[in-house]
Amino acid sequence: MTAAAIEISGLRHAYGDLEVLRGVDLDVARGSIVALLGSNGAGKTTLIRILSTLQRADAGRASVAGHDVAAAPAGARAAISLTGQLSAVDEVLTGRENMLLVARLRRVPDPGAAVDRLLARLDLAGAAERRAGTYSGGMRRRLDLAMSLLGDPPVILLDEPTTGLDPEARREVWAAVRELAAGGTTVLLTTQTLDEAEHLADRIAILHEGRIIVDGTLAQLRALLPAPTVELVEKQPTLEEVFLAVIGAKPAKEAS
Repeated sequence: MTAAAIEISGLRHAYGDLEVLRGVDLDVARGSIVALLGSNGAGKTTLIRILSTLQRADAGRASVAGHDVAAAPAGARAAISLTGQLSAVDEVLTGRENMLLVARLRRVPDPGAAVDRLLARLDLAGAAERRAGTYSGGMRRRLDLAMSLLGDPPVILLDEPTTGLDPEARREVWAAVRELAAGGTTVLLTTQTLDEAEHLADRIAILHEGRIIVDGTLAQLRALLPAPTVELVEKQPTLEEVFLAVIGAKPAKEAS
């Protein structure tokens, strides 16, 4: 067992002549939250699909919880849970019925008790007997996360989990993700939302043109820019400023 829950080395993938991943290297420590930040088309979803064994890489190596995703896909699948951009919740069933269905599919021992624990953990016990179609967007996303945790997977892959949610619902999901990490779950989160990465991640990796070009804590990323100017108060660069600087993009007012 290594200190890293996810290890990626030299990962490459192309769709025809379009090379999307061009040698990605990334390690995710156990029990941490790492945000993979990138623009549309940067290759974030392709990377998640490879890690979740839904797609094979053209070259390189990736492992999850010590299982090579190409050589030992069954072991990798057993170690992960994936929450994609679209909700997997059945809106006709109640919250508890959704959970029980997944628990039985995964052959979770004592499914009723496991479901009750997770509903309480994600603050959904009070709505457990309501149809999921009556849930708010944030509640549906928290139910998605609760379903992902059935069977206690050590690694959760979240592919833009707050897409389309309003600010309040996003905060609900952020709180749920923090709860996962506090319980020892490793979280790899893809996002285009800069403040999401800033608020949630222990480390942030920026994927640009098929490669990880920056990987570090928020403080380390801020240190890439010149020292903050001091007027009345110290002004730290925002994550948006860091992101645009490291990918070489011009600020909006300078863009042609």
